[in-house]
Amino acid sequence: MVRRPAFLTAAAFTPPPAARRAVRALTELPARFSSRLHDERVAAWLGIALGVSVLTSFATGLVSHFMQHPPGWAQWPSRPVGLYRVTQGLHVIGGLATVPLLLAKLWTVYPKLLQWPPARSAADGVRRLLVFLLVGGALFQLVTGILNISYWYAFPFFFTTAHYWTAYILIGALLIHVADEWHKVRRTVMTRPGDAVGRRGFLLGVAAASGAIVLTTVGEAFSPLARLAVLAPRRPGVGAQGLPVNKSAFGAGVGAAARDPEYRLIVTGRVAREVTLSLADLRALPAHAARLPIACVEGWSAEAMWEGVRLRDVLELAGVDGDAQVRVESLERGGRYRTSRVAPAHWRDPLTLLALRLNGAPLDLDHGYPCRLIAPDRPGVMQTKWVHRVVVL
Repeated sequence: MVRRPAFLTAAAFTPPPAARRAVRALTELPARFSSRLHDERVAAWLGIALGVSVLTSFATGLVSHFMQHPPGWAQWPSRPVGLYRVTQGLHVIGGLATVPLLLAKLWTVYPKLLQWPPARSAADGVRRLLVFLLVGGALFQLVTGILNISYWYAFPFFFTTAHYWTAYILIGALLIHVADEWHKVRRTVMTRPGDAVGRRGFLLGVAAASGAIVLTTVGEAFSPLARLAVLAPRRPGVGAQGLPVNKSAFGAGVGAAARDPEYRLIVTGRVAREVTLSLADLRALPAHAARLPIACVEGWSAEAMWEGVRLRDVLELAGVDGDAQVRVESLERGGRYRTSRVAPAHWRDPLTLLALRLNGAPLDLDHGYPCRLIAPDRPGVMQTKWVHRVVVL
């Protein structure tokens, strides 16, 4: 009699008790979720609300991206002055309001997410993969987005790039999922339910949670509700000269250079004549005032009264052509936002200033003393502080 090696015996292929219990638990999951809230109707309504929210965030996110990185075939306008304030506020605050929707949706459908086996056919496997991309993309966007607006960069990658490209993965998976499930959603929504009390209460609770998040954050962009913005990382009116500060002069390492009595603003590049202006020279030029918001990519915004010289007046001193692109450079020695590009539509706008004063007083060092850019309808990261050079391209 030939004895088989031990590793080929039936006992060797028997999974350990813990593994058998885990497999049994997975196969019995659908029977355990008998709540009427784990049904297609609740999932359908939550899916519709979630889809609208994600599409809105995607559209407003594209606005933010193309404002910061305009394609060659299009330039962003300078008016209306508060457009970015509205779109980015909607992007961030609407994104925060999406959190209860997503959590409720996942709670409603997780019996299906945990079904066993993972795929019953090749087509089912592709469908489950798309759902994985949809859920994973949504969680990634919300978690990293919340960390970003909290200024906690606990991840090794550059947030803006990852957030932008993941948005396309998320929206692609969402559109395919909607096309695949729309007939079921339409049928479910149009069918009159038998007992809707529990479902209605659950959906109203989710809506109330989203509404509470909006109420406690919208004040960061809508100043009359600033006192209610207890969950917002920045609030209008709180900060030097009544304006929030993201990056201080100390953090930028520009304190000594900004206070230097020998400070000069230089206009150079493709100019008819190079211009060098001291702070006294800037103050001697015709002064103008503009009430403009600072609108940050993290969602907060606040209006202020700015005073200074028009950028177009300074460029005219150098004989700059009206269609030129301009790069504004900070005293900062490094950083992704040390410079910003100013298109003709913005630098020719009479509201675009090299600001010297804020809310009736000289610029605070943290707000860009001795000179900073302030222009209508631009993200805050492009409102360059501590300006010392304007290069005509």
